[in-house]
Amino acid sequence: MPCIRWRKSSYSGHEGGNCVEVADLARVIGVRDSKDPNGPKLALSPSAWSAFTAEIKSGAHDPS
Repeated sequence: MPCIRWRKSSYSGHEGGNCVEVADLARVIGVRDSKDPNGPKLALSPSAWSAFTAEIKSGAHDPS
């Protein structure tokens, strides 16, 4: 079984905190919490991932 390569966003700082990691898994995009790498993971279709990241970039989910 190939090794899954998880990566953090280039916007994530090196201080830790609230980060997610993503992995390209051929037909889906994997998403996990960087603080709990063995915890639950999401699998999103590429189109769902694109829609989600577009909403994040637009500020639709800004907690402030």
